[in-house]
Order: sequence, then structure tokens, then C-alpha cells
Amino acid sequence: QVQLVESGGGSVQAGGSLRLSCAASEYTRYCMGWFRQAPGKEREGVASIDYYGTPSYADSVKGRFTVSKDNAKNTLYLQMNSLKPEDTAMYICAAADRVSMVPGCAYAYWGQGTQVTVSS
Repeated sequence: QVQLVESGGGSVQAGGSLRLSCAASEYTRYCMGWFRQAPGKEREGVASIDYYGTPSYADSVKGRFTVSKDNAKNTLYLQMNSLKPEDTAMYICAAADRVSMVPGCAYAYWGQGTQVTVSS
């Protein structure tokens, strides 16, 4: 069982930046990604990197967020720039355990999340 631990959350003003980290207990060779959940809203996929290293982003964060992975450190990152109040949410890291047969990621492992709060 892969363990995922997020860090780097906090409170910032609109326009600020944060860098989230997701440390995995072992090398995760398959897709990894970030989700977020805000009160009263559905869970939203934010960004991911697939088996081939191709990143994908939700339209709401495209151009502002960058997802990356350091395989040597077993760590996934999310660089968040130009933060907006609507980015406020619990950010959760996830990892797949296989290659999906359809577009998307076959997520099997989930972290506990790190809170991001953006004030106006």
C-alpha cells in the first residue's frame, strides 16, 4: 500500500504563490495527480501527470499551476501562482496503481490533504 503525505499548504493573499508537495512511501510509476475539495463543492481534479510524464490541468488552473514529479525523491509537486480566493480548498494527492484503459488515471491511493486558503 502506497502512503501519500501532503505538505506546503497555508494561507496567502490573492495573487500569491504556494508550492505543495506530496511525498510517497515508494516510487509510483503510474499516474499521479492533485484534487481539491471545498465546502459545498464537488471534488475537482486539478492537475495530473500520466505514465508517460504528460501533464494535464483543469481549465480553472491552466496557466497558473504547474505539476511536476521528482522520481528520485518519490515526490509530486504543485506550484501554484496567481492564487485566487476560489482556489481555497483542501488539496489532496492521489496515485494510480495501473495504466488506465481509458483517458484518465486509475487512482488507488489517496493522501489526507493539505489546506490552502487564499484571502482577498
